[in-house]
Amino acid sequence: MVSSFTHGLAKILPNTLNKGLVAFALAASFSVSAVNITSPKIVLSGEIKQGGLIVGKTRPDNTVSLNGKVITVSSQGDYTFGFSRDDQQSYQLVITSINGDRATKTLTPSIRSYNIQRIEGIKKSIMQPNPKSVARAQQDSKQVKTARKVASSLNYFAQGFIAPIKGRITGVYGSQRVYNGVPKNPHFGLDYAGKTGDPVKAPASGTVLLWVPDMFYSGGTMIIDHGQGVSSTFLHLSHSYVKQGDKVKQGQVVAAVGKSGRATGPHLDWRINWFGVKIDPALVLKLQPLH
Repeated sequence: MVSSFTHGLAKILPNTLNKGLVAFALAASFSVSAVNITSPKIVLSGEIKQGGLIVGKTRPDNTVSLNGKVITVSSQGDYTFGFSRDDQQSYQLVITSINGDRATKTLTPSIRSYNIQRIEGIKKSIMQPNPKSVARAQQDSKQVKTARKVASSLNYFAQGFIAPIKGRITGVYGSQRVYNGVPKNPHFGLDYAGKTGDPVKAPASGTVLLWVPDMFYSGGTMIIDHGQGVSSTFLHLSHSYVKQGDKVKQGQVVAAVGKSGRATGPHLDWRINWFGVKIDPALVLKLQPLH
């Protein structure tokens, strides 16, 4: 917009000079606007700690990189990344605009302490599965890893998450479980107490990537893609109301609680991943959408 000062000069200066002055003022205005538009800023939502998922917002035509690796930016300017359970590495986040301007920020996830849970009375067949069961479990794992490699252009991860079930939390992310005195891998989900058949809702909109009713360890297993490598996994389900490839909305009932697989009782184990990085669902529930 040309200033009132410029309009005032236009009334008293010759016509030719008027045109030049107006052109100069418009060019200056556009130049300032261009600088304001393309100068990148780092705007993030999420906790910078082990197990945290971070969501960022920038211009869609900006380039975002983390430690030199380019991260996808959606057509709405959303991007995401996360930190693993034991991550102690520092990361350099860089946003580069189309005119070469850069904004940088160093991110170091804060260190957490985790609970140790001891569970006794686990059947020997579960503790030491036979070779046939081991082969089956390996095939299950391959399917899950393949699904978690999907990098879709969806951006539902940026719109916030809701709890998939109303229930008492009985297991938390990062806890080390000791079965019959033998330490096992850490737990990477959020466990909710429930009854077989209780409804399980989609914590965010997305696409169903996987539904297998009888995986060896996790039983009924479903994975929903929320975009850019962010996915929800539900374990021990008794039933699915959707199939692979279906589009689901946040809050839609997609499955039912069960005790399938190697579960000690009916409950829901909900997990979040950013590709192969295991994220804490409790932290994801705190994410605030950026506008």
